[in-house]
Amino acid sequence: MWDDAFPSFLIGLREGLEAGLIVSILVATLVRAEARSRLPQVWTGVLAAVAVAMSFGAVLTFTAASMPQTAQEAFGGILSVIAVAFVTAMVFWMRRSARSLSGELKEKVTGALAMGSGVLILTSFLAVGREGLETALFLWTTAQAAGESAGPLTGAGIGLVLAAGLCWGLYRRVLKINLTKFFTATGAVLIVIAAGVLGYGLRDLQEGGVLPGKTAYAVDLASSVDAGSWYSTLVQGVFNLTPTMTWLQVVAYVAYLAVVMTLFVRGVRATAPKPAAERPAGEPKAGRPERRRPVWVVPAVVVAVPAVIAGLVVTFSRPKPAGDQTVAVSQTECGKGFTAPKPGRQTFQMHNTGGKTSEVYLIDPSTSAVYGEIEGLAPGTTRDLVATVAGGTYAWRCVPTGGKAVTSASVTVTGGGAAKPVVPVSEQDLAAPLTVYKTYVGQGLAILVGQTRTLADDIKGNHLDKARTDWLTAHLTYSSLGAAYGTFEDFDKKINGRADGLSDGVQDKDFSGFHRIEYGLWHGQSAKDLTGPAQQLATDAAGLQKAFPSQDFDPGDLPLRAHEILENTLQFELTGDTDEGSGTNLATAGANLDGTRELLTVLKPLLTSRAPKVLPTVDADIARVQKLLDAAHDGDRWTAVDKLTASDRQRLNGATGQLLEDLAPIPDLLEIRKSA
Repeated sequence: MWDDAFPSFLIGLREGLEAGLIVSILVATLVRAEARSRLPQVWTGVLAAVAVAMSFGAVLTFTAASMPQTAQEAFGGILSVIAVAFVTAMVFWMRRSARSLSGELKEKVTGALAMGSGVLILTSFLAVGREGLETALFLWTTAQAAGESAGPLTGAGIGLVLAAGLCWGLYRRVLKINLTKFFTATGAVLIVIAAGVLGYGLRDLQEGGVLPGKTAYAVDLASSVDAGSWYSTLVQGVFNLTPTMTWLQVVAYVAYLAVVMTLFVRGVRATAPKPAAERPAGEPKAGRPERRRPVWVVPAVVVAVPAVIAGLVVTFSRPKPAGDQTVAVSQTECGKGFTAPKPGRQTFQMHNTGGKTSEVYLIDPSTSAVYGEIEGLAPGTTRDLVATVAGGTYAWRCVPTGGKAVTSASVTVTGGGAAKPVVPVSEQDLAAPLTVYKTYVGQGLAILVGQTRTLADDIKGNHLDKARTDWLTAHLTYSSLGAAYGTFEDFDKKINGRADGLSDGVQDKDFSGFHRIEYGLWHGQSAKDLTGPAQQLATDAAGLQKAFPSQDFDPGDLPLRAHEILENTLQFELTGDTDEGSGTNLATAGANLDGTRELLTVLKPLLTSRAPKVLPTVDADIARVQKLLDAAHDGDRWTAVDKLTASDRQRLNGATGQLLEDLAPIPDLLEIRKSA
């Protein structure tokens, strides 16, 4: 359960810190200014935000909503920018209050709190609301991915409690600060927080497609900063500064901070005018007596309204199952209750009435092409299957675990529209590509064995300059065998393992293989120091060559590796994370690109018949990345990643990111689906 809880713990801590910091400063301000009567307005806004977040979570849960990722990002970004506007207004209100302070502050400060109750409620609502909505979305998607909710909810609860404790500590501390200094200090803190929220919101708008430049990175410290570490989480939670930021984020952050902080500081330094005569704090206005509503009315309303709206959304906006039908899934009742739906996007409720977990597919019975699927539908459970239906013939195929596939009676749908199914792939379909690829790997390993022996001989003979050249040749050969890494078992760690995670780093006795030798060759180690590691590398390469023919190579790995090879390249090679001194990470990236090309070549027949537009698009992306890599190569010399200009690095990362995006559909297109 901890695996599912930990990501939610981090998001609970992060979002809780963001919301709690602003709320704690608001509360401390009112308490220190002896305006405790205004606290219910802050807590009403917080309560409203919690109610909205919980209602939103209920809508997601009970309607099984599938808001597109881009819509989620755009929504969060817009709310972030709105929140920045209100926080900025609060900052300058605090500045004006600080300027009006005098020796009679304690009697006058309540009058200086000129903010209307609605603004206080709205400020606290937005401070908590954005984080609450993000947390609700995150928890819902995490629970969906994990298949259970206990772990994510537990982790988020712990994170929120810890965030609340940290914010309570901040609250207790600021109450001891001199009030005039407090207004100034908290104003400066809020400006920094707001700058981070603005950058975060703009990033959301970029991810949502509202603003351009989502791959134009100005800061990329992913290779040197662990985004999941406790200190990184705290920095992100408090300041919204992430290891990777786009130019738009950085420019907006710096510009906002420079302009708003400058105006704020000038205002603080300005000579404070004498405050106008004011009525004593707490003195009611003359005229008609104030009508007071019961204290429970507003809190009750802010909880009831989101709950009622959520109920209406669940009732009227939930996608209706096609024809209000629930479709049975089992060996004996597969497809029971299925009638011809109307064309368009439809939601079917699939209920497993059998005693075994089943896979279920909506198919074209004439070709077995798949329109929609659910994996692992447990006995007695019901899940929604969403699919686009057009004119044609449809049936259900139920495949119980360990049982025989059953296909329902077919129905015919009349009408227009277009629905493109995925032609299923079997292990037999991948058998021929797998055989071709295994031959390619076998030939590559034979070459690798000879190259590592040459490298070992170079080092043994103290020919270290030649060894550096031969090291790169051998390493590129190994790197071009990307799709087989998962098959190599423990050999990959021995041959191409990294020092990360080892207790003594590059000095650890278990640090071996190419990167161990790279470190030694480019850090002045002697031939005597490197002879043992080089001979061990040659031995391990020969051992891998001998073991490979009998190693289990899952055919399903082929389509998966089409995306994963370059995903690892972007994470490790293009960040410089695997550079132990040679500065040849871009050469390795090129070898990984060669390995991807080879893999796509063997998969071409299957891809062309299923998605003919994918390969031409991917080929153009590969050519673009290759051209950028070639520009960093001059004869035998390669430009190290950290020596690239900022613009060249951005172009390379952007082109690789686009290639990854276009490769992403391949695993789904060529996923092995059960048919018997």
